[in-house]
Amino acid sequence: MTYLFTSESVSEGHPDKVADAISDTVVDYFMEQGSSAVRCACETMVTTDRVIIAGEYKGEFDAATIERRIRTTVDTIGYHQVGFDADTFEFTNLMHVQSADIALGTDLFGAGDQGLMFGHACRDTNTYMPAAIYWSHRIVERLAALRSEGRHPWLGPDAKSQVTLEYSDSGVPERAAKIVCSTQHSDTMDIDDVRQAVKDIICEVMPERLIDAGTEFYINPTGRFVIGGPDGDCGITGRKIIVDTYGGSAPHGGGAFSGKDPTKVDRSAAYMMRYIAKNIVAGGHADRVTCQISYAIGVEEPMSFLVNMGDEKRNRTLADWITSKIDLRPRSIIERFDLFRPIYHGTTNYGHFGRADLPWERVDSF
Repeated sequence: MTYLFTSESVSEGHPDKVADAISDTVVDYFMEQGSSAVRCACETMVTTDRVIIAGEYKGEFDAATIERRIRTTVDTIGYHQVGFDADTFEFTNLMHVQSADIALGTDLFGAGDQGLMFGHACRDTNTYMPAAIYWSHRIVERLAALRSEGRHPWLGPDAKSQVTLEYSDSGVPERAAKIVCSTQHSDTMDIDDVRQAVKDIICEVMPERLIDAGTEFYINPTGRFVIGGPDGDCGITGRKIIVDTYGGSAPHGGGAFSGKDPTKVDRSAAYMMRYIAKNIVAGGHADRVTCQISYAIGVEEPMSFLVNMGDEKRNRTLADWITSKIDLRPRSIIERFDLFRPIYHGTTNYGHFGRADLPWERVDSF
């Protein structure tokens, strides 16, 4: 019996992703200081003509430099419009020095907080990512590229995609049943022209084998979408955690990534769980696997570690083998992936997983 599964993605100009990009810009500012003693937990809110950052840090802090980099980030995304302009938005900086109580845990490289993190991999795609989120990312990524290259200057920065795939009873994606895409556009574009152009772009991105005569397209279903980005809707760091991970194909522990330095296991341990899951599938041990780990604040050793391949005996055997070979303490995860460096702004958009340039995507174990 077949079934439908849906995932969504958003573009770099979506308000929540603007907030994520700003938060990761601040993280990279601290990572550039070249010290494992720096800390950053930055939250961002963006709305009409305003950017607000708040959170905690440890390290050198130059407010003017941070503001300049944030404006550059917004400029690169492409926001120079009435209601939200990189050059003129009002900026409020509410960052403060990290709490001494929190530092008791992170200074010794215990976990930066309690929590649980998941990793997932499957054979849907050659990146070992689930197909619905993979193709949702590719659609909005392509829209952004066409806009930034000037090939479709009528496109605005704000866009969303959603792909519903029909799976066989064996769990193989067979066809795209429905594709939704809404994109900001210039006020000079006729909505019918927008819809046709975006449909053509989607059909160029999606594999021919997944598109058939029955595939339904819903493009800008409400019609006009001229006012977009933070002027159209408030954006906050961390609201796109399912977009950032597996599109709902796996559980999520609830912790966001953007704005956090690698002592925060919400980020670094989730990267490790993806690494383990991907290596299990790439190594031929399973077609689909989900891993879970949990921590207590200030404690180095995990509270739990689980591998779920659908076979209880093999799950336990492989989990025991992994914990004997891979150090899952926060300090060791940071060292394995060399995480105290300015790589985080590059992770903000189109998912933190499934991209060959990221160290946790290496296939070198099992």
